[in-house]
Amino acid sequence: MSPTAPATTITPTLRRRRGLTEQAAVAAVDQACRRLRLPTVRAVLDEALTVAGKEQLSYQGFLAELLLAECDDRDRRSSIRRVKAANFPRNKWLADFDFDANPNINPATIHTLATGDWIRKGSPLCLIGDSGTGKTHLLIGLGTAAAEQGYRVKYTLATRLVNELVEAADEKVLAKTIARYGRVDLLCIDELGYMELDRRGAELLFQVLTEREEKNSIAIASNESFSGWTKTFSDPRLCAAIVDRLTFNGAIIETGTDSYRLAHTIAQQATS
Repeated sequence: MSPTAPATTITPTLRRRRGLTEQAAVAAVDQACRRLRLPTVRAVLDEALTVAGKEQLSYQGFLAELLLAECDDRDRRSSIRRVKAANFPRNKWLADFDFDANPNINPATIHTLATGDWIRKGSPLCLIGDSGTGKTHLLIGLGTAAAEQGYRVKYTLATRLVNELVEAADEKVLAKTIARYGRVDLLCIDELGYMELDRRGAELLFQVLTEREEKNSIAIASNESFSGWTKTFSDPRLCAAIVDRLTFNGAIIETGTDSYRLAHTIAQQATS
């Protein structure tokens, strides 16, 4: 029978420090916050003391306010780090997307995707449409929303990813590179279909897709309909396999052919 662990008590410690002056107490709290890495508690302590006095908070209420402030700020900082780590080329948020400018896109569908449930399930997402129809905005916006919810996200251009895979294969670190892309919760691949890929590049990309299949989500944006992907992937069988990986149990959103970005530019010029 294992011995019972002694009960933990801090009463002796508290008693030893009852004689702290106000100035010494302030210094002790500051030092403890630094040591325990509680920057938010340290920053808001004076304001929290004032509020606690005005609202007559209990000791527990005061402590709860401080600790919750620290938790909230840590969540905020973690969210910022995840968004930065995703390596988006620019900031795009779903709240800024103009659904009125592109009636092809159903706001309810995007708002449902923004909950991240499809990422939890490991499902894919395809955004298909011409340039200027909002594909990249939605791709980055959904990726940003996912990162803010706690998912690990990575954004890359299709050509950049393929070039990195080719270099990794040449340097004998392909398995490590594929595993790195396999670990993120959501991989966003932009501009798939803009350039033709040779067989080697297409096969390497297929390995990444296979690594993530039904485990972690992929979201792609392409200016080509699936029927036109044979121009990007010249091997018909490989093309069919890639389409299968990117569509099985996934969502497909067609953003249309009318560039609202071009229409917006023309409208601005007409009023200037």
